[in-house]
Amino acid sequence: MIRKKALIITYYWPPSGGPGVQRWLKFTKYLRDFGWEPVIYTAENPEVPEIDHSLVKDIPENVTVIKRKIWEPYQLYKFFVGQKQDSRISQAFLSESKKPKTAEMISRWIRGNFFIPDARKYWIKPSIRFLTEWLKDNPVDVIISTGPPHSMHLIAHGLKIQSGIPWIADFRDPWTNIEYYDDLLLTSRSDRKHHQLEAKIIKNANRVIAVSPTWKAEFEKDHKRPIDLLTNGYDEEDFEGVNPGQDPYFSISHIGTMIPSRNPGSLWSALSQLVKENEDFAHDFRLILVGRVDHSVMDAIKAFDLQNNLITTGYLSHNEVMIRQKSTWVLLDILKRASNTKGLYAGKLFEYLAAKRPILLIGPSDSDAAKLIEELQAGYAVDFEDQERMKTIIKNLYNDYQKNNLEDRSNKIEQFSRKNLTRKLSSILNEVISTSI
Repeated sequence: MIRKKALIITYYWPPSGGPGVQRWLKFTKYLRDFGWEPVIYTAENPEVPEIDHSLVKDIPENVTVIKRKIWEPYQLYKFFVGQKQDSRISQAFLSESKKPKTAEMISRWIRGNFFIPDARKYWIKPSIRFLTEWLKDNPVDVIISTGPPHSMHLIAHGLKIQSGIPWIADFRDPWTNIEYYDDLLLTSRSDRKHHQLEAKIIKNANRVIAVSPTWKAEFEKDHKRPIDLLTNGYDEEDFEGVNPGQDPYFSISHIGTMIPSRNPGSLWSALSQLVKENEDFAHDFRLILVGRVDHSVMDAIKAFDLQNNLITTGYLSHNEVMIRQKSTWVLLDILKRASNTKGLYAGKLFEYLAAKRPILLIGPSDSDAAKLIEELQAGYAVDFEDQERMKTIIKNLYNDYQKNNLEDRSNKIEQFSRKNLTRKLSSILNEVISTSI
């Protein structure tokens, strides 16, 4: 069978780790099942927060992966803030150690105002030149860019101008409405430039994809055009043979980075009260944090005297994360205290659902994540400051633990399997090329 070809421009690709890799890795894994041959264009030497070799197994056999060197200013950034040159840059302004903030704030201002749209801007023109020549001998039917980093969209935009090939822009996160946008310390001129670039990309792409209902609605309102919805999901194959058994203790596990804006003081307070009020709970309870943890979060946990109940693992491979999700008693998800997180449909949320453990979401009750958890009866969503309800929910879950009675949740999630989502993607691809002829 002759497959149609899709050139996928992505900064994140295995062995890079973290959530930014998995969306298009999984689409690539299943695209051949629906008549499409993926071709990957990615950075040979990216500055990524984690390395995860376990993801390499999902790369399809004999798929074309084009890797080109990229220059990024992060070595200068590390020197300025006093980081070792071989250290990894944290996402979302996380800091695992206490340091003077002056250098960090200055470097953040430089990063936000001099590197627009992001630090990969110097890869845009070389990539357009290289791919324009490459496409002359290697034609494709459609171009796909995925961001952030949004420089990938600017590469695709340039290619469309040069080649006329139809183009789909996939936004894993918003651009000017991303949760840390205000933390970039932008001048009014820089803010205007970001908005202009965002508008240019969304206006000129043949199709635009968002990952949540709220972000789809926001893009449609701001840019007056239809936006496709294609959520994140879970891969059924990731859970095959993963039967670790339940933790012997009452575990509440959070997967992912814990940044300052997600530091849930009310939750720590509720847990502290339960520890003090119930000796059995104090003995049985474990808070497990998987991934990088900001020092402000660690300080808060110590302030509430929960350090004896705390287990930190650092970054775990995706395979290890599957085991942790299945073995824990409760899965914890925390949104940022900001209106622009209402559309956050993190990839881990769908893996939480597939793990079928009760989910405790701390965040706005009108968020997309809260609505989904309620719709699927997969757990509980609690507003940031509703400490008493947090305490009641955890107490009830602990009582179920004592009775060994935590039932599986989330039984109606097949629509979010990576294979079903790739089927939807293939329909969008087919529509794009049919309307571009």
